[in-house]
Amino acid sequence: MFAGACLIAEMKHGAWQRVANIAITTLVTATLSTSSVPPATAAEPYCPNPTHATPAKVPDDLVAAVARAFALERASLGAAYVRCAGNKLMGCFVGANLVCDKAERRRTLPGATAWCRDNPGSNVIPMSATGHATIFAWSCNGRRAVAGKALLTVDPQGYIAENWKEVR
Repeated sequence: MFAGACLIAEMKHGAWQRVANIAITTLVTATLSTSSVPPATAAEPYCPNPTHATPAKVPDDLVAAVARAFALERASLGAAYVRCAGNKLMGCFVGANLVCDKAERRRTLPGATAWCRDNPGSNVIPMSATGHATIFAWSCNGRRAVAGKALLTVDPQGYIAENWKEVR
């Protein structure tokens, strides 16, 4: 203690001022870095954002939430997409018959027409002919393709509602 007091006594006024400034700067920096105020450059939330209204690959900061929503491993999310539906973050995982693109609502499809030309009277037109985005059950009335009952619902943005899940 005595040696410390002697050292302080020997410091010139200017040196003491510099030590005090360094101590105050260190204290203020430590206080600010532990405060709960978010940094000024905090990222905006993903939704709502009109630029995110169409499906896009899952951004790195949303991978964990999307993996949880679909009960999948993170490594499996290469076939997953997200988009905004207003304030909601929606996720879709592409599967064997699941598409994340807009729903096909046309009642006339070239693939269905071609199938019926080759398979007149067929009770079912396969998705390989209609495409996986169609919402209708298809059949052939003779050589004419017929869009039957809607099997899937379309959300307000035009996507197959059953293929999209809210991500929280």
